Amino acid sequence: MRLATIRIKGIETASIVLDDYVVTLGTINEKLNKKWETNILSILQTGQLDGINSWYRNGGKNTLGELKSEGILLSAATFGPLYRKPRKIFGIGLNYVDHAADLAEKAPSTDPASFFKPDTTIIGHGDKIKIPLQSDATTAEAELGIVFGRECIDVERQDWLSVVAGFTTIIDMTAEDILRRNPRYLTISKSFESFFSFGPQLVTTDEIQDVMKLNVATVINGEIHAQNLVANMTFPPDFLVSYHSKVMRMYPGDIISTGTPRAVHIKHGDTAECRINGFASLANPVIDKKITTN
Repeated sequence: MRLATIRIKGIETASIVLDDYVVTLGTINEKLNKKWETNILSILQTGQLDGINSWYRNGGKNTLGELKSEGILLSAATFGPLYRKPRKIFGIGLNYVDHAADLAEKAPSTDPASFFKPDTTIIGHGDKIKIPLQSDATTAEAELGIVFGRECIDVERQDWLSVVAGFTTIIDMTAEDILRRNPRYLTISKSFESFFSFGPQLVTTDEIQDVMKLNVATVINGEIHAQNLVANMTFPPDFLVSYHSKVMRMYPGDIISTGTPRAVHIKHGDTAECRINGFASLANPVIDKKITTN
């Protein structure tokens, strides 16, 4: 199953994605007498995802086909981020050796280079990435995102999928010139408004045959600048889920952004994009606040 958040008259609402259209959870509740949450984070926090997915896989998908006239064409939909208030967003730095070489740094080999991002950085598909006034060298980084579906602690690697709701596309931004001044400036360099694009779809784990075979590509203006397989991560998804759950308790909706094959400098007028095979593309136009505030 694939979930998305779409904007209707300024309100963001959860939807189920079919081939070329979406049906909102509100419409499903009304037409099929369901009582599901209409916000993806609330769906995760209340434990409803498994029930919705089970319904979808056991006839619900066909039922939604009968509601196509009540749906919204994907081509006409405006997407928001999947949700806006996760308790935690973890980023993973230099998780591909190639990316470490970009920054002339040694890739971590014993523990992942984890950092936090605030939820005020979150934007959705089609929203503007804003290069801040303080930066003349901002980068965009395509990444695979892991979304937690259950509260958990001390998860073993072999059990990692039991606590994961699904996966998504992410574009993470860095004010690289600020970071280069001092590695202790990592938090500031990662925390500007619009520096975390998130969505447009949450793909449940049963939709992905082998996460290690996913190919993650950083794309600027339609050109692939870097791509790599998840299998080439220093710390793969199962390790990241287990490792972080052994540091702190994880909650539904918490996110791990697993690292990028390469960061690419962006400028005013660019379009940054994350492409992962089997996922809807995530793309955002870029503006430079030194040029415009619109």
